[in-house]
Amino acid sequence: MTNRGTGDVVLEVVELVKRYGELLAVDRVSFTVSRGEIFGILGPNGAGKTSTLEMIETLRPIDSGRVTVNGADVQSHPQEVKRMIGVQLQSSSFFDKLTLTELLQLFGEMYGRKVDAHSLLAEVDLEDKARAVVVELSGGQKQRFSVAAALVNDPVVLFLDEPTTGLDPQARRHLWGVIRRIRTEGKTVVLTTHYMEEAEELCDRVAIMDHGTVAALAPPQRLIEELIAGGFRKERVERLASLEDVFLHLTGHSLREE
Repeated sequence: MTNRGTGDVVLEVVELVKRYGELLAVDRVSFTVSRGEIFGILGPNGAGKTSTLEMIETLRPIDSGRVTVNGADVQSHPQEVKRMIGVQLQSSSFFDKLTLTELLQLFGEMYGRKVDAHSLLAEVDLEDKARAVVVELSGGQKQRFSVAAALVNDPVVLFLDEPTTGLDPQARRHLWGVIRRIRTEGKTVVLTTHYMEEAEELCDRVAIMDHGTVAALAPPQRLIEELIAGGFRKERVERLASLEDVFLHLTGHSLREE
């Protein structure tokens, strides 16, 4: 995997701080994300990932520090930043009575844009569901549609929060393909995930957060190599295959959805 972390900076986070009363949830977090990079933010529950993302996305006030998106300061120009980012919505946020095409057109109107709904649905492999409503979709289809909805304003940076949670292995890997395709078109993707395999497969670099700070930041393979070089050894040798590998071998890697 190519390390894109040294190119044109599109997201800069400097000494970001967030407090909730006595709790220091985000403690001077700093990182940059390059244009065209898939950047992962990992960490246990309560590590500060969500608060960090919400401040970047203009959804939560910044206590101190600075964030810029494509050169625009989040605090000084929040409306400009909102026009440049795409944020994945949960399926519960969509109107039940509207088709996927109608929903995308509605979201486009909110941005003052004329949307090519067919192209957006094709982007996430949902062309055949153009006239369906969200409640008729499978879990994987709902997640892919939420990505399409986040692309309506042609964002510079796309934020995905746990995009494959609850999906079966086939649907999860299908969504990985969608995310890779989006990156090849020049967009930057910032995602959070609890799946370490997902981070290894997708991310050019990851920031591992704990107790509100960035404990490590590097390409996944470099972090693994540094751990091994430091003398780390597992208690037992990992198997050459897992139950997920068996599942995918028997059912096929291609997606089969009702």
